[in-house]
Amino acid sequence: MNGEKPYMNPYLAGFLLGLTLLVSFIVLGAGLGASNAIARAAAWCGLCIVPDNVLGSKYFGAWGSEPMNYYLVYMLVGVMLGGFVSAVLNRRVKVMVERGNAFPAGKRLILALLGGILAGFASRLARGCTSGQALTGTALLSTGGVAFLLATFAGGYLMAYFFRRQWHD
Repeated sequence: MNGEKPYMNPYLAGFLLGLTLLVSFIVLGAGLGASNAIARAAAWCGLCIVPDNVLGSKYFGAWGSEPMNYYLVYMLVGVMLGGFVSAVLNRRVKVMVERGNAFPAGKRLILALLGGILAGFASRLARGCTSGQALTGTALLSTGGVAFLLATFAGGYLMAYFFRRQWHD
């Protein structure tokens, strides 16, 4: 374990995540999500380069000249900082590429980048990421949220079956 502290009980973590979602509904009147914050960061980058094009865009222009001033942007920054602080305090900060021994690190990084781009595009196309669709959508008993959650788990188990050999070598 190299001095690492044990992970939090997953049932306790899930319960605390549920409480966080409940507090978000009570305090903000809205749920949680991350893809909107990343899209707003892209709009901000665009404003730094070609502001007239961004402000004239139907998609990015709706957020105005200060797209980063939004609660989900602050939430995403807090999640990233909180995760990093937790990793440092629990001695889990390591530079490494998670992969099977038979799978090259470069190929793993390229596929992870392509998968991230595809997931990011799909989350904006679906008008919500996994946290927005699964957590918030399911908490609101949205048919789309429940269908997304079921499809995500089914797809995950199916892909795990096909790629499991890469991690057991």
